[in-house]
Amino acid sequence: MRIADLIARKGSAVLTVPPDAPVSNLLEVLAERNVGAAVVCEGDRLAGIVSERDVVRHLHHRGASLLEAPVSEIMTTVVATCRLEDDVQTLSRTMTERRIRHIPVVDDQERLTGIVSIGDVVKTRIDQLEEHRDQLEAYISG
Repeated sequence: MRIADLIARKGSAVLTVPPDAPVSNLLEVLAERNVGAAVVCEGDRLAGIVSERDVVRHLHHRGASLLEAPVSEIMTTVVATCRLEDDVQTLSRTMTERRIRHIPVVDDQERLTGIVSIGDVVKTRIDQLEEHRDQLEAYISG
């Protein structure tokens, strides 16, 4: 299965925040949308990614003052990305090996077109296994 198939199923909506947004605003939108990460964009350019884990790690060192700091101070700037034509299984390996939970999807011009989470990958794999099981059951009983 390709990333394009996964995005077609789940949708291409991506939570984005500007780099100058305060961390407190980031936490508010993460909670509202019930997601674990946001892509940081400057215009249509991918600038980074920031997750709940980034907030927790920095909060431990900086305390409550972190809440007023800009997201740019805690975001990851070297972002692993994938493309619509990439294979979900390959992406799964990359996420596992690099311990990444969210990977933005970009097009040939490096514009953001979606995001894939480890939960999306797991759900896709479960759906595939259930489909194979159903096919095997139909074959055996048919």
